[in-house]
Amino acid sequence: MVVNSTTGDGGEETLLAIGRAVGQVVGMPVLVAAAEPPDWPIVWVNRAFTEVTGLTLEDVAGPAAGMIAPAAEDSSGLHQLQDAVLAERATSALLRLRRADGDWFWARTVVTPVVGGDGGRPSHWVAALVDVTSEVDRDAAVAAEVEVVRQESEDLALIGTVSDLVMDLDDPYGLRAIAELLSRRVVSWAGFYVDDDGLHAADGVDTTRVSWAQRRQPAGAPGPFVPRRGARSAVPDAVQRLLDGEGEGAVAIDFDVSATYEPRTASAWLAADLRARIPGGAGLGHVAVLALPGRHRVLGLLAVVPRGAEPGQEDGVPGRVGLDERTRTILSLTGRRVGLAMENVRLYAREHRVAETLQRAMLPEQAEVDGLDVWSYYAPNVVYAQVGGDWYDVVQISSDVVGVVIGDVVGHDVEAAAAMGQLRSVVRAYAFEVTEPGPVLERVDTLVGGMRIPRSAGLVLTTLTRRGGDEGGCPSWHLEYSRAGHLPALLVRDGEVVLLDGAGGALIGFGDGQRTTARADLRPGDVLVFYTDGLIERRDRALLDGVAALREVAAGATAVDAAGIGEELLARLADSPEDDVAVVVVRIPDLTDTSGHGGNVRSRRWQLPSEPASIARARHAVLRTCHAWELGDASNAELVVSELVANAVLHGWGRVTLRLHDTGEGLRIEVEDSNPTPPVATEGHPGRIGGFGMRIVERLADWGWRPSRGGKVVWARVRPPEGGAAQTTA
Repeated sequence: MVVNSTTGDGGEETLLAIGRAVGQVVGMPVLVAAAEPPDWPIVWVNRAFTEVTGLTLEDVAGPAAGMIAPAAEDSSGLHQLQDAVLAERATSALLRLRRADGDWFWARTVVTPVVGGDGGRPSHWVAALVDVTSEVDRDAAVAAEVEVVRQESEDLALIGTVSDLVMDLDDPYGLRAIAELLSRRVVSWAGFYVDDDGLHAADGVDTTRVSWAQRRQPAGAPGPFVPRRGARSAVPDAVQRLLDGEGEGAVAIDFDVSATYEPRTASAWLAADLRARIPGGAGLGHVAVLALPGRHRVLGLLAVVPRGAEPGQEDGVPGRVGLDERTRTILSLTGRRVGLAMENVRLYAREHRVAETLQRAMLPEQAEVDGLDVWSYYAPNVVYAQVGGDWYDVVQISSDVVGVVIGDVVGHDVEAAAAMGQLRSVVRAYAFEVTEPGPVLERVDTLVGGMRIPRSAGLVLTTLTRRGGDEGGCPSWHLEYSRAGHLPALLVRDGEVVLLDGAGGALIGFGDGQRTTARADLRPGDVLVFYTDGLIERRDRALLDGVAALREVAAGATAVDAAGIGEELLARLADSPEDDVAVVVVRIPDLTDTSGHGGNVRSRRWQLPSEPASIARARHAVLRTCHAWELGDASNAELVVSELVANAVLHGWGRVTLRLHDTGEGLRIEVEDSNPTPPVATEGHPGRIGGFGMRIVERLADWGWRPSRGGKVVWARVRPPEGGAAQTTA
C-alpha cells in the first residue's frame, strides 16, 4: 500500500490514508501497527476488530506480539509473518490470537506494509483478520480422525504380522522374531520367558526337550525357575500370580539394583535374570510383565521395557505398571496369540512324537541277512514331523528264506503311522506262516477288510530262498513276489534292468480273493531295487518317466555293493523329493569277483533314529564300510563316529544322518542333526555339548562343523593310524 504524505513526519496524513484504505474493507477486523521494531506497537484498530475480539485500542496498545499465542499448536504462520515483515512484503498467515475473555481464536491474517509516496521503507503495517476458528477446529477433528484410523491400521498390520510370525512358532527363533518386532514398533525392549520344566528365557518354543544347560545364556543369568504353582506365600509375588493365572494386565518389575524381592520368589528370579539379560538395564527404571495364557494354564511371560512409562498403578492395583491403551492392547493381543500358538505347537509336536515313536518301532534296523548284501533308506518328506506313510521290512523268515516288503500308506500323521504298523505286523506274521507271497497277501486282504483300516495302502512282498551253490561255490537264490497296487521292483543284471511287474493286483483290502505269485532265479551279482513313488515322482514329469529315469540310473550304477548303489540312486534321483522316500537295495554277492572296488562311488549315507541304539549301528556301519573300501584299521573311525553320533542323539533332535566319504586322505565322517548349537571341545563342562568325548575326536581327527538347512553338520576326517597311511583304492 502506497500513501501520499505532505507533512514532515507524515503521521497524521498517513493515518488518514490508512483510514481511507480501511474504509474499503468495512466490517472486517483491522488493526494497524507502527513499523518500529522490535515491538511493532499497535496504534489503531477499527470497530469490527473490537466487536469480534472485545478489545479496544487501549487494550491492545503496545507490542503486537502480545496478541499472538506464544505456544500455538501450529507455529508455521508466526514464522511466515516474521519472515514477511523482515522482507517488507505483504503476506497471509494463519495466527492464533486472543480475545478479551482470555480465549484464543484462529484468524487468517492478511498483513500489508504502508509505504510513503517517496517509495521509502514502510511506516506502518495493516493487518486484516478473518475468524476461521470453526474451519480450523473442523480440520483438526478430521485430521484427528484420520490419525486414529491410520494408527488403527498400523496396529492391525502389526497384529497381522505377529499372527504371521506365530504360524512359524516352531522355528528355533520364532519368539525372538516377535520380540524384535515389538522392540522396533511398540516398546524399547521385549523378551519371552517360557515355563517348560522351569521358567527360562526363550528364543523359540522348545518341543525337543533341550536342557537349559545347552541354551546360550548371558553371564550372570540364573538357572531356570520352577514356579510354585498353587502355593500360597506370605510375601506378595506379582509374577507368581501371573503364572498362576490370577493376575491380569501388566505387573512392574523394578529394575533399580537397590530394589529387593523376597528370595526364591518368581519376582526375585525374574528381576535377576532381566538385569543380566538387558544391556544397560540398571538405568531403565522398570520392566512390564504380561502373561502368555494357554487354554488351561499360563505357559510363560512377555517382559517389555515401555517407552517412557513410569512405574505406577493400573486399574488402581499397586505394583502394576502404567501402559498407554494402545500399547497395552497390542501386548495383550500378542500375549494371547503367542500363548495359544505355543500350546498348539506343543500339541502338534506331541502328536508327531507319538507317530514317530510308532513309526520308528515299526521300521527295522539296518538289516543284516546271512548271505545277502542289504541296504535300506527311509526319509519322510515332512521335515519337522519326521513322520510318513512309507515303510519297509527285511526279515529272516528261516535260515534259507529272507522276506522283503516295501509299501506306502496314504498320509503323514498318527493314523498313517498306526495303519503302517498294523500292516507290517500282519504281513510279517503271515509271511512266517505261509511264506509264498500270493497266499500271504490273500490272507492280508481278508484280515484288513475285517480290521477296517481307514487308509489305503499298496505293497510288494518278496521272498528270496537260498539254494545249493553253483560250480564256483556261490549259492543261488530263487525269487518269488506278489504286488498289491505298488510300483514294480527292479532286477539289475550286467547293466540290464528288468521290471518285476508280474503278479500285479489291487491295493491291500481290495483284492478279489485271488493273488498270484511271480518267480525268477537270481545269479551272483544281481541287484534288486525296491522303492516307493517318492523316489521318482515329480510334478513336472509323468510317473512312467520317473520309472524310466530310475531304470537308467540303476543300469549305469558303478558301485559294487548295496550301500554304494543305493547312494548313487539317492544322489541322482532324491535331491528334491516331493513325498516320502523308502528304498531297499539287495545284492546277491559274487564270491568269485576279483575286480576290486574301483567302481565304488566311495560315499554312503544312513538315516538313524535319535535313540541310543543308533550309536552301535553307526559303529557297525563304519566298520563294514572301512572293510569294503579297504581303509585298513578302522578302530579310530569307530571311536570318532561313536562320539559324534552319541552327541547327536544326546543333544540333538529329529533323525540323525550319517554320511561316510573316502577322500583319498582318510575317511570323512559327517553327522547331521536338527540342533543348530555348535559342538565345543571342553574339559567336560556340563553346560557344553561334546565334553571329554570331543577331546577324543580332536586327538584322532581333524574336525569342524557347519550350519545346515535343518540344524548343523559335524564332520571329522579321521587321521591314519600312527605308523601307517590310509589305504585307498584308486
